[in-house]
Amino acid sequence: MSIQDWYKKIVKGVRAGIMTIQQHDLRDVQITSLITEWFASDERKLMLTGEQYYEVDNDILERKIAKTINNVEIEETYKANNRLAHAKYKNLVDEKVTYLLSADYALDCPDNKEYSQKLREELGRHFSYKLMGLGYEASNKGIGWLQTYIDEQGAFQTMIIPAEQCIPIWSDASHTKLNAMIRVYNVTKWDKDGKKKVLTYVEHWTPEDVTTGQLNNGRFFIPDTDGAKGHFVRTGINGDVYESWGRVPFVPFKNNRKELPDIKFIKTLVDNYDITRSDAANYLEEVKNLIFVLKGYGGEDIADFMAKINLYRAIIIDDPEHGGVDTLNPSVDIAALKDHYDQLKKDIVEDGQGLNHDLSRFSSAPSGVTLSFLFRGLDLKCNALEVEFKMGFEQLLYFVNRYWEITGEPTFEDVPIDIIFNREAEIDESEVIDNCEKSHGVISKRTVLLNHPWVDDVDSELEQIKQEEEDDEDPKYEHKVPIGNDDGQEQQ
Repeated sequence: MSIQDWYKKIVKGVRAGIMTIQQHDLRDVQITSLITEWFASDERKLMLTGEQYYEVDNDILERKIAKTINNVEIEETYKANNRLAHAKYKNLVDEKVTYLLSADYALDCPDNKEYSQKLREELGRHFSYKLMGLGYEASNKGIGWLQTYIDEQGAFQTMIIPAEQCIPIWSDASHTKLNAMIRVYNVTKWDKDGKKKVLTYVEHWTPEDVTTGQLNNGRFFIPDTDGAKGHFVRTGINGDVYESWGRVPFVPFKNNRKELPDIKFIKTLVDNYDITRSDAANYLEEVKNLIFVLKGYGGEDIADFMAKINLYRAIIIDDPEHGGVDTLNPSVDIAALKDHYDQLKKDIVEDGQGLNHDLSRFSSAPSGVTLSFLFRGLDLKCNALEVEFKMGFEQLLYFVNRYWEITGEPTFEDVPIDIIFNREAEIDESEVIDNCEKSHGVISKRTVLLNHPWVDDVDSELEQIKQEEEDDEDPKYEHKVPIGNDDGQEQQ
């Protein structure tokens, strides 16, 4: 039975009066079990792995060169052990997030310009920055969580919650609606004796309320003085009262339909690339440290011998018949090794759906179809992310409209609005502009402007075009351009 099914079964039993267990005890046992299962889950481990590899803290950094003697592993510290961690994964994530989310977003609401302007003001001028943060969260962990709240000044706010802290309880198999959310996080505090303590706090969010407590000795504990409360405080005639959003105030921004992080698809390739490059570095280091086999030099001091080799680059042989020096040299096929990690590099880009940087097949700067080919993998990956982020944005609109309802402002629940992500792609501007020009009269002016590379705000551009057209038709603007004569004086 899944976590979601178990959760719903217990809650249903309590509501129907089937179970005699107290609600307080039920929540205690239930949340403790869910937390234990979450911390041991592969899903959470994969989130931490994605974060780990984005910070280039790759597994290769833990590698040891060791041998086993009598079932005991002994590290061979005298051997070369280069541990080269490459930022291949980080580069792919940066490329994806900056490509899709670094440019300012646009809001398209042709039916109500007031809505788009008011919404942008409510979300704040730093919302683009939060979208990038969600992009990194989703890419590294499979999903990013945006919590909505009302601050002490009564303003609508959002903040990103680390996904590894969040245990979502979905009400459907497609993960489109939250039944509850459990958040687990650590806080470092200092006690009266000056000792540092790490406390684990737990929040249990439902559509109606939130319960907070602590995790002690692996068990969830709710303080007796603290019970379930509303999501926020609202000041009324009779004093402060708790109210709720009507939904769990966490909005998911997914990486893809499966909620899988990007590291899932290329970790083994990145690990092998690290190992292969590190082995090549080990070989080069071992070549410098040749093992000398001395023949007929039984009384020779090794330190003196090596000093003479390094100083004179030659030795004197007293016994040409039986004496001499041989070397033992580790043998590695460097050519085959290079071919292997070159292919790995290509595989990482292909399987990670990154930007194809191989320009060897093009005789000139790529443009048009060729440029589209280079961006094909990146576009496919960003298309999936864009669809999921638009779904997340639609869910966020509920909380904005609910906030306006709470504060007595007009809401726009039935007004369609779309968020547009302006991709930072290298394009052939002249070709795009030419296509826009050819599209006039075939498609709407709004659609043409949405695709024009020089237009950031469609509504503002349409307003400017309208104003210029009115000015052209107004007789008072005729002959207002100054015309100079030969001596530079303006003619009247």
